[in-house]
Amino acid sequence: MKKLVLVAAPALALLALACGGNEKPPQPPVAQPAPSPTPVTSAPAKTEQMAVNVDDEIAKKCDLKFTNIEEAPKFDYDTEALTQGEKDVLSAIAKCLTTGPLKGRAVELVGRADPRGETQYNMTLGAKRAHSVQSFLSGLGVAGDKMRETSRGELDASGKDEEGWRRDRRVDVRLVK
Repeated sequence: MKKLVLVAAPALALLALACGGNEKPPQPPVAQPAPSPTPVTSAPAKTEQMAVNVDDEIAKKCDLKFTNIEEAPKFDYDTEALTQGEKDVLSAIAKCLTTGPLKGRAVELVGRADPRGETQYNMTLGAKRAHSVQSFLSGLGVAGDKMRETSRGELDASGKDEEGWRRDRRVDVRLVK
């Protein structure tokens, strides 16, 4: 019996140390992806609610005057309708893409939605928003092969309340590299 205790005691001590109570060792920090450059939006009027984000390169090359994305609400809930202010911004972009400094360049139109609703529905809504922008640009002469539509739906949404959800409901217009 003594031999059994002598053999089992170290194993039990090792087991007790391995289980070690309720404290868990600290986890290494999870690497966060680098934030993408902050897109900007047009501000035709302080009260205008913009649903179109334009990347910095387009804004600079086309000499567009924009304010920060955070200041402007986006698409209303469950709609893909463009306001007159957004149409004005898109008109300037179309001119820049057809006869201006970005003539011949292609753009990507990324439709987005807030996290409410079913995932598939939000993907479809994001696609409708991107298509709304594509249709408008196409009507102003931007060639179809120079526009690429896609939807991220709610995948990158970060809003937790109505203010945040507004920022999630948008179309990003980016130059294709």
